[in-house]
Amino acid sequence: MTSYIQQAFIVFVLFFSSLTFAQTREISGSISASGSVEGIHVINRTSYRYATSDIYGVFKIQAKLSDTLYFSSVQYIPKTIYVSLEMIEKKLVAVQLEDAVTALDEVTIGKILTGDLGSDVDNSDAKRPLDFYDFGLPGYTGSRKTLIENRLGEATAGSYINWGIPPQANLWKLLNKITGRTKRLQQNYKIEKDKNILTHIKDVVGPELFKYKNLDDDLRAEFYFYCADDENFQMRCTDRSDVEILQFLEEKLIDFNANISSEN
Repeated sequence: MTSYIQQAFIVFVLFFSSLTFAQTREISGSISASGSVEGIHVINRTSYRYATSDIYGVFKIQAKLSDTLYFSSVQYIPKTIYVSLEMIEKKLVAVQLEDAVTALDEVTIGKILTGDLGSDVDNSDAKRPLDFYDFGLPGYTGSRKTLIENRLGEATAGSYINWGIPPQANLWKLLNKITGRTKRLQQNYKIEKDKNILTHIKDVVGPELFKYKNLDDDLRAEFYFYCADDENFQMRCTDRSDVEILQFLEEKLIDFNANISSEN
């Protein structure tokens, strides 16, 4: 009888604990970085809640155990963290962001131009640089791959087994798979790709949408991240025309408004 009571008590404690940590709580956070920490977007990608840091980098957001928090700012590298048990218990999270370094184009100082196009062209000493066509060689004319694309390609190149005599395992590819490096690179590649698409949507397509669709200004950033979190986001927006992207945004806006209404 005593053993039964003990087992029932343990089950009750475990059940109560799971309910406690499944509840959404308000978590306070502080962001530190080398520059300004004001206006950094904090997105709860699990519950689609949104917050913005103040001048001191402080923010408050609703979250529960294992929620995904995404930090985004133009001047810093985006960062994703998962809400841990310690964060839930202390109701506190501290985040360090790293600077997003942008390489500047090389600037060459030359002759002062007169403004007369014909005269400037005739007096120019500039020569077309040699390329592979001048030597009759084949070459790549497509867009350059990013650092993440190159690393992902290097980690996943080839098949797992080379069926020669004798057969040989691709140890490098297997090692990347086993250690989780391939998965991390794939996640980073997706984030980079989503960020580029999202920038185009914010700057070009989104403003067109809100010319005839109403949404409060303070909800628009949250709406964009809501769209980016859709599993079909890349398929519907990568290499698509603005008209096709606009159609996708219209569909997501209906769902987004429905979620906002249900929360209220």
